[in-house]
Amino acid sequence: MPELADDVVVKVENLVKEYKMGSTIVRALRGITLEIKRGEYISIMGPSGSGKTTLFNMIGALDKPTSGKVYIEGQDMSELDTFELAWLRCHKIGYIFQTFNLIPVMTALENVMLPMIFAGLSKSERIEKASKLLEMVGLGHRLHHKPYELSGGQQQRVAIARALANDPAIILADEPTANLDLKTGREIITLIKKMNEERGVTVITNTHDLKMIDVSNRIVFIRDGLVEQIKNRDEVEVVVGTVEE
Repeated sequence: MPELADDVVVKVENLVKEYKMGSTIVRALRGITLEIKRGEYISIMGPSGSGKTTLFNMIGALDKPTSGKVYIEGQDMSELDTFELAWLRCHKIGYIFQTFNLIPVMTALENVMLPMIFAGLSKSERIEKASKLLEMVGLGHRLHHKPYELSGGQQQRVAIARALANDPAIILADEPTANLDLKTGREIITLIKKMNEERGVTVITNTHDLKMIDVSNRIVFIRDGLVEQIKNRDEVEVVVGTVEE
């Protein structure tokens, strides 16, 4: 295990991911190395097919690299068995998806409570904690509404509350504003940033949304399976329709 600074929560080292399509080998990642510090808000940006979703899935233990290493809080993910990976996903990582991924037959409260079952909380603990999380994201009055009774923005707020259910060290947000209108998207970005600042959770977002740059500490630009550049927020100027250095 490499020496990691205490403030490094995610480290990827020489990450390669290959897919076989017939007789062709496609290299989605071609040797990415990256460190992310505790409490950072990181945006991963790049054109379609650049490898950013693949990188995102490697960090979230949703897929395994062909070669290279992923460390979460110093733990080499390749050394974990299926049970240990499931435990890590449950306790260390919260996921927010562009399609919300809420269970349609469950209420907002039940959706947020669900990860807590796997974490071993009692029913009374689950109800109390999920209620507080939904109040925190502005849905205290919608606890017993099912997803079809909520707007897209409200469903994404439920998803944010669910991502925080087990007090994760990391939130992975995959295009969290892609299916929202501009106003609602900005509200969701502001809410995720608030959770980042108030709870100290590290946020890693895979996004095309230039509004995300405003709240990011650093922006990682991916192209052709490699890190093209990493910029601090104050090094990037956002202009309508473009990003200029």
